[in-house]
Amino acid sequence: MSEPSDEARAAAQRALAAEHAAVYGYGVVGARAGGLADQARAGYDAHRARRDALSRVVSDLGDRPQPAAAAYALPFEVPDEAAAVRLATELEDRIAGSYADLVRAAEGELRRDAAAALREAAVRAARWRGGSVAFPGLAERTPDTAPAGRQEGAGRED
Repeated sequence: MSEPSDEARAAAQRALAAEHAAVYGYGVVGARAGGLADQARAGYDAHRARRDALSRVVSDLGDRPQPAAAAYALPFEVPDEAAAVRLATELEDRIAGSYADLVRAAEGELRRDAAAALREAAVRAARWRGGSVAFPGLAERTPDTAPAGRQEGAGRED
């Protein structure tokens, strides 16, 4: 097995940072999820597990895992269930992007694990959004930036 590249190490740290932020964000989602509390709890638990596994991976790569921040800025106010759904979708889209970067940078088992994490985030995002996107993890292909006429069925309200 070849030595992981500096790019793979940096991408793993960025994915870990994204997982820390997702765990924090899902705490907010869960507080406002209303009837979707079970779905919020499942997302929270999934991100805690991924965060812990990724922390071990970063250590195995020879780096010191980045610790979680005390708090994270939310991209918008989350006063109700509808906003909680939007936040959960945003968190999953961001996670998918960080794992897409790790897939591009890594090789072997790390790449396979990152692809699995990207797939899991895309599935969770689709559940929250009520529909999928063609290229999860690629910002240039998300519903907000898709070419005109290609946004039908996205189920996203902004």
